[in-house]
Amino acid sequence: MRVAILGLGQIGGSVGRALIAAGDPWRVSGWTRSPEALRAAEADGFETAATIADACAGADVVVLAVPPLACLDLLDTLAGRERGSLAPDAVITDVASTKATIVARAAGHGLRFVGGHPMAGREASGYGASDPGMFADRPWIVTTPQPDDAEAKARVEALAQACGGEIVHLGAAEHDAAVAAISHLPLVLAGALVEAVASGPDWPLERRLAAGGWASMTRLARGDVEMGTGILATNGPVVAEHVRRFRDVLDGWLAELETAPPGVAGLRDRLASARARLVADEESGDA
Repeated sequence: MRVAILGLGQIGGSVGRALIAAGDPWRVSGWTRSPEALRAAEADGFETAATIADACAGADVVVLAVPPLACLDLLDTLAGRERGSLAPDAVITDVASTKATIVARAAGHGLRFVGGHPMAGREASGYGASDPGMFADRPWIVTTPQPDDAEAKARVEALAQACGGEIVHLGAAEHDAAVAAISHLPLVLAGALVEAVASGPDWPLERRLAAGGWASMTRLARGDVEMGTGILATNGPVVAEHVRRFRDVLDGWLAELETAPPGVAGLRDRLASARARLVADEESGDA
């Protein structure tokens, strides 16, 4: 099966390298605007292409491996001036972190599209951060096209499984609601934490003292800015709901801390409750 990957950053590069490692029947072409990434991908076995049309020629599956807003632009391009570069039965999928807006854009263009999202990745970006083992045993979300297209869905599932992913079927809106809580809200919180602390007068000293806790809590704020912007721009209202819920919980913490003196029992109960929930999830295999 011939796969064209448009975008050779961390995720697109990892998809291609995983398929190349899987061997037959996978053949992988790749396109990106980065000459350095193209050279590195070619050295890893990609058939690199200078244009979108060249990459898509004869492809059974075209993977959009760019941030969400760039996915929308690529869908416009594939439905417009590059429509002729797609094989008549080509299936388009993506690996973006939001689904509803992208799925709707593809449907509006009448493209044969199946939304996808591998639940893996790191805050590093670029082809140099790619890893062919990145998706092993990780959930790979696959949406059901409307109207249903069993063959198209099967191609995307085969690709995900060849990369080591475990298929999870979700509706686009269902996906966006879930990842808003576990991925997009943490992104906002990491950015807000940096804004709140690093703008203060004591930041020079705090920065010298910062250790693992700060690094862990701000990891997502170190990620790709365009990726984060696209995520929040295409899932904003759902993320806002979770921000409001978090604000309500934070108000409860504030009330505990502003008690003079702070109530030890109340603070202990809140921390113990959070810890117990995480431990229970780990022991049940849900985390």
